[in-house]
Amino acid sequence: MSYIEKQDKVIFEAIEQEFNRQNNNIELIASENFVSEAVMEAQGSVLTNKYAEGYPGRRYYGGCEFVDV
Repeated sequence: MSYIEKQDKVIFEAIEQEFNRQNNNIELIASENFVSEAVMEAQGSVLTNKYAEGYPGRRYYGGCEFVDV
């Protein structure tokens, strides 16, 4: 059982249904893109917790040394 499924079964089911829809249908909407599993994994990582306003080396907040790769 996943963390999401334990916390919110409705959201878990919505994610599952959308995953299945994307894998079983052809969408011809130019503005919709399908990212790789690597991108989805990165978006669900601890990097999501980091706010990095500004430019690399010139951030407004500290702790960006690992996100400025």
